[in-house]
Amino acid sequence: MDHEAVLEFDYPTPKSARIVARSVAVEAADLAGDRSRVTVDREGETVTVTVAAADLVALRAGLNTWLSLVGVAESCADVTS
Repeated sequence: MDHEAVLEFDYPTPKSARIVARSVAVEAADLAGDRSRVTVDREGETVTVTVAAADLVALRAGLNTWLSLVGVAESCADVTS
């Protein structure tokens, strides 16, 4: 993959970060394609989503998707401070 973006999301507690990471990580395998891939990691209160893509159009689409998924997970779990 030629292009990559790393998104970091900080939460008030490790538990909040764990909820969001687990919620979105299940989508990583389902949304994998030929033009992009994603990894979801958590360390303490920080969730890191790394989107890699073959081209800029796929990168933009991946970023939009993952920003939306994280936003939904945050809203459903009510983890933002």
